[in-house]
Amino acid sequence: MNEFWEDAFQEKKRMWGDEPTTVAIETAETFQRIGFRKILLPGFGYGRNARPFYEKGLEVTGIEISRTAIQLAQELLGSEIHIFHGSVDDMPFDQDVYDGVFCHALIHLLDADQREKLIRDCYCQLRDGGMMVFTSITKDASTYGVGEKLGTDCYRTKDGVDLYFYDEDSIQEEFGQFGLVEATKIDEGGNGRPATKFWKIVCNKTPT
Repeated sequence: MNEFWEDAFQEKKRMWGDEPTTVAIETAETFQRIGFRKILLPGFGYGRNARPFYEKGLEVTGIEISRTAIQLAQELLGSEIHIFHGSVDDMPFDQDVYDGVFCHALIHLLDADQREKLIRDCYCQLRDGGMMVFTSITKDASTYGVGEKLGTDCYRTKDGVDLYFYDEDSIQEEFGQFGLVEATKIDEGGNGRPATKFWKIVCNKTPT
């Protein structure tokens, strides 16, 4: 996955444009409204979806595997942004506890073991009362069932990207033990692309 995204970022630069997704804007507003301060963004990308969190005055820490994406993010947001360079497979990168986690369009690129680890690691780095928001591709997407089938609801695109497509059952299976409170279908487009069906998955960490 690393080599593919490095090549993609180098060739297309900010391939989805500079404007953040609606769900990033709404999540930043929610986090600010309920008094969150420290936010973790695994899969930071080149920063477009981090902008709403910075604009709300939140303290943002990112994780990003692509050096090119980090360089683009510094161009977009400034050189002082705090991003760990590495794979989410290597979480945690610090021992901080965060109020909120926002992870957009990353988890469906991972295999089952990686997905389980990412969800668990994010949950472990939440403080009690914290919230994590994931977005993932749905089986309603036009790409579902296209390409080489690798397993149940998992396909390899012509570009060699493996995609796992969630439904209600798989969301419950993977997120249910981590405070799942919402799974809503949303439309997300960007940079002239048609809207794609995504899940917005919300989990709350309640005190034990």
